[in-house]
Parts: sequence; C-alpha cells; structure tokens
Amino acid sequence: MTTEIDLVRSDLEHLIHPLYHPSAHQDPKIWVEGKGSVVKDINGKEYLDGLSSLWNVNVGHGREELAEAAYTQMKQLAFYSSYTGSTNLPTIQLAEKLSQIFYPSINTFFFTSGGAESTESSIKTARFYWKAKDKPDKIKFISRMRGYHGVTMAAMSATGLPVYWPMFEPRVPGFSHIESPYPYRFVNTTPELSDGVAAANLLEQAILREGADTVAGFIAEPVQGAGGVIVPQDDYFARIREICDQYEVLLIADEVITGFGRTGAWFGLERYGIEPDIAQFAKGITSGYVPLGGIGVSDAISEVINNVSPDRRWMHAFTYSGHPTSCAVALANIAIIEREGLVAQAASSGAHLLARLQELEEMPSVGNVRGMGMMAGVELVANKETKEPFPASANVGARVGSEMMARGLHTRILGDSILLAPPLTTSIAQLDQMVQIIGESIAAVQA
Repeated sequence: MTTEIDLVRSDLEHLIHPLYHPSAHQDPKIWVEGKGSVVKDINGKEYLDGLSSLWNVNVGHGREELAEAAYTQMKQLAFYSSYTGSTNLPTIQLAEKLSQIFYPSINTFFFTSGGAESTESSIKTARFYWKAKDKPDKIKFISRMRGYHGVTMAAMSATGLPVYWPMFEPRVPGFSHIESPYPYRFVNTTPELSDGVAAANLLEQAILREGADTVAGFIAEPVQGAGGVIVPQDDYFARIREICDQYEVLLIADEVITGFGRTGAWFGLERYGIEPDIAQFAKGITSGYVPLGGIGVSDAISEVINNVSPDRRWMHAFTYSGHPTSCAVALANIAIIEREGLVAQAASSGAHLLARLQELEEMPSVGNVRGMGMMAGVELVANKETKEPFPASANVGARVGSEMMARGLHTRILGDSILLAPPLTTSIAQLDQMVQIIGESIAAVQA
C-alpha cells in the first residue's frame, strides 16, 4: 500500500513546483478533496480555504455542475483549434456573454490559458496598437512595485516584486515601475495634494521621464493582490485615467484576481468609475476548475485590429486559445455567479469580514487591516506608533501561519501580512471562524 511518506518521496524525486526549493517542500500537504470553502488533506484533516486555493475558486470547491459542463463538452468536442478560419460554439457564446458583463467599452475578447499569457497578450496588443497607429516608438510599459502580473519573461518584467527577478535576469527591456499607492505606508511629499492624487502623479512623472512618445501602456491591478491586498485611495484611479488619456498611454487593468465578483463588483475598476483600454483576466472566470484566461480590448483597439491591412495583422496566438471545454466551464461558472447572486454576496460578506478583522486592530501587533469585497489583509508590526516592521529574523508571519494551520485555516502569508480571499460562497459563520483563528494565532505568537 502506498503511504503518505511514499507519495512525498515520489513528489520530491519527480516534481518541480512553482517557486520551488526542496528545503521548503519536505512536509507538503497532499490535498485530496474540497467542498465549498473546506479542503481536506490525505490524512482526513479539514481546513478552511482562506485564499480560494490561489485567489481563484470563486464559487467554491466541488461544484458538480462545472464537472458536468466539462464532461458534456468533452463528449461532444473536447478541443479543436480556434485559429482564424475556425471557431466553436462555447467560445462564441462566452465572448458574447463577457461583452454583457464587462466594461461597456470592452466588447471583444481573446482567450488564453491563464494570467501570465494574458499579460503577454496585453503587452503585445498595446505594441501592435501603437504600431498600427503609426507611433512605433511607443513600446515601453510602466507598472507598480508590489504588483503581480505573472512570471513569464515579459510578465515577470512587469511584476513589481523583486524576489521574482534575480535568478532569471536580465529582464525584458522597456519595463519600469512606480511606487504602489499603499495607503498604510505611502509617503506623500506633496501635502497640498491628496495621497491618492500624489501617488497617481508618480505615473505622470515616470511617463515624462521615459518620454511620452515611447510609453505604450500602464499595467495595474485594481487591488494589488499578491503584493499584500493593497486597496488604493478612492481618488487614485480617476487621476490615473486622466494621465493615461493626456499622454496617450493605454490603461491595462490586471483583473486576474479582481475579476468575476471578487471585489463585490463584476470587475475591480467599476468601484472607481473608470474603464480601462485593455482588461486581462483568468482565475475566477472558471473558478480554477480548468485553465482559462484572456484579454478584453476596447472598441477603439478592436477597430484597429479589424482594419489594418492583412500584412500588418495581429500575429499573436496560443494553441489553446478559445479551448471549447474551458469556455463551456466558464459559461457554467458565470451562470452560477449570476444565479446565486455571488457578486452582491461578495460585497456584503466582504464588508462583514473586514469589520470583524478590524476588531483585531486592538491587538498590540496588528498595525493595519484592509480589504475590498472578498479580499483582505492583516499587517503585523513591531510598533503600531511608528509602523516599524518586525525584524525578518523574528519570522513572525510564518509563525502565525503555522498557528493558523494547526487551528484549521490555510491561507497565504506575505512577510508579516496575512492575506485572505475566501470563496465568494463562504458562509458568515465560516468567515467568523477564520477571524477567530487569526486572532488566536496572533495571540499565540505574541505570547
């Protein structure tokens, strides 16, 4: 009989995992089952899923209707290429459905297999657009520190988390970063301006530094997810939109985490009353049940793609673009979100979660609690007055994470910040249980 020890040994001998080093993989969890907001390991122990696996299982685990959608489509037509000259029913239907729920100016879509491919597609589409508009020097991209956009080469170059860079450099040229708006730690050197406008004006400074005639696009998550659940100031994105319009820079919204209800709206920038030129998505479109991502482009960009001469065509492609099975699952997933009112539920449940987490701010090491919809972060600090972080040697975040695991909550720790993004279907009782576990775990480490 194969034991857990045998499985771990086989894993170590034959697998390379994301962000891999074997020293961190000596005692991995082997997950075997999921239902709703609960996952079970090979020993039968159950854990609350505090991060929707990896920000993506929006409708919860174990939804049989999604398995049935895949099964039904695979019996009929599992896969066929959707290169120009071919198409299929689920892909047509999904693109039409997305045009109904996306930003009003975005009605045309290209499908990928995931978020990093979506970032690459946005970058190439922006360059294509400016070349087609006879502005071929507009090839550079600006993004933000603490931003995450994937780790293929161009996507990694846009990602503003330096830990991902050193062993793969040199990065792709033409990428630069500005500081995150990070309300808890942003230093405003122009006090006559609000923090949000001052943070947004860093983009204008970067565009002028690079040369406006060389900048193709600005890539930003509506809420920075992997960088720490950074919710920007209310006036930040309106100013960003003004700057992009003024200097003819495409605004690319990375909605890979924030899309499909996560923030309490269908898409993250809806909260700020603006629309992007390109929106990239993945994760929640299928709730992670099968791989799928994509980009939506504005009508202005779509018109350029459709009207260039054949020799200047949009020469971009992936084998699995418009995969019929993935698109069928996406349609079923969106139907669940609509039928069960999960966008509104994310708003109301997220407000409850944030309010409960804010009660933890009475604890001596809880410096900041932040969130939007079903995304939240709890940042631990050594000194609440000065916001001084704990020394890395104290390993506070990892220790709190271990205490949470022991109490049955599995989520992500970034430094000394606890990140949460439970399934949109998570019950109030389960959210309360998560908060209780977090509080107990922080107290145990404080002691």
